[in-house]
Amino acid sequence: MDKILPDNNQTKIVSSFSELAQAKFQGNNNAICWQRNLSGDFQEIVLKLQLKENITEISIDDLLALQLSENGAIARDAILNDLQSLTDFGALPSLNLLKNYERDEEFDFISTDVYSYHVDRSPIATDTFLCTYYGASSDILANNQATQKILIPEIREKLRELYEGKAEDFESFLQENYFDLHYEPNSNAVPTNLGIGLLWRLAVDHPEQDVLPCIHRAPKENNGEYRLLLIC
Repeated sequence: MDKILPDNNQTKIVSSFSELAQAKFQGNNNAICWQRNLSGDFQEIVLKLQLKENITEISIDDLLALQLSENGAIARDAILNDLQSLTDFGALPSLNLLKNYERDEEFDFISTDVYSYHVDRSPIATDTFLCTYYGASSDILANNQATQKILIPEIREKLRELYEGKAEDFESFLQENYFDLHYEPNSNAVPTNLGIGLLWRLAVDHPEQDVLPCIHRAPKENNGEYRLLLIC
């Protein structure tokens, strides 16, 4: 596996789950990666799981019920270990089999779906953990390589035209409709792909956060291929 190179010190590399969980975000660093090489056949798991909806949550019982080859069983154990580690840490991990997310097509000048570069927000101190075991994987951007969409003059003007309330409540309107969470990459932006099998921890916007939240997006899915994603 090629070494992931930090982008403007955005990314920190660690070598264990305990390091991933305990490391502190600071400065420009708002993404921490447990860089590892997972063994096993994750494609076999994906092919044997049943997609019930475009996003289907897979339970531990669903995994354990699969009849797998030796390599498939190795992959399953890796997933189960991640689920257990995150649960022991106090997180609520979800394993999803994904065909695609819902697209936001309400407006032609701004998108608020997960395919748009965005940050996560929470009222409590938390972080986003994610790992793609199979399929296309997400991208992140350094904060100085993107512009908040609501600060782009032509977009802001169209949002003002859309808004029907009092002028002093306009900023609240932007937050309530999640417009402020989305970003446009700059022309020179170089995204970092989160790869396959790597477990990431991304900074979230919350009242106790000391760094800027991590800008990220879901990938366009590969044609005819599902994704297997752990997220919490």
